[in-house]
Amino acid sequence: MTHLHFFFQDIVSGKRPTTIQIASPNKPYEMGFGALRMADDPITVGPDRRSKIVGQAQGLYGFSSQEEFSLLMVMNYVFTNGKYNGSSIAILGRNPPMQYVREMPIVGGTGLFRLARGYALAHTVWSSPQGDATVEYHVYVYHF
Repeated sequence: MTHLHFFFQDIVSGKRPTTIQIASPNKPYEMGFGALRMADDPITVGPDRRSKIVGQAQGLYGFSSQEEFSLLMVMNYVFTNGKYNGSSIAILGRNPPMQYVREMPIVGGTGLFRLARGYALAHTVWSSPQGDATVEYHVYVYHF
């Protein structure tokens, strides 16, 4: 088992966002239901956006609930620096960001994380009214 600790920097505002909306519902729903975003977010060693980048979180997330703020995450966490350079883990699961800590499943991986299984614990460290966020991840991965 490997324990990974990193920060996901989701930037939707400004001149160079790392996440963009790619689909909108045909009518407005509360909680953003039906919206879909594509991400290529930096993964950093610390909560500061200027801290060392160790990878990219690439994939999409959609607003999946009509009742509460909840996301469906389909993301590959691709490591581009350090010991895990060239390896990735895949997350596919529900992410209710208003909960203090969320648990999501690791459903696969590549490189050193080939055949990975495990879970990720996510905690929002900071968010802005525009939707930018810094999310701390503790990931526990079983792999060969």
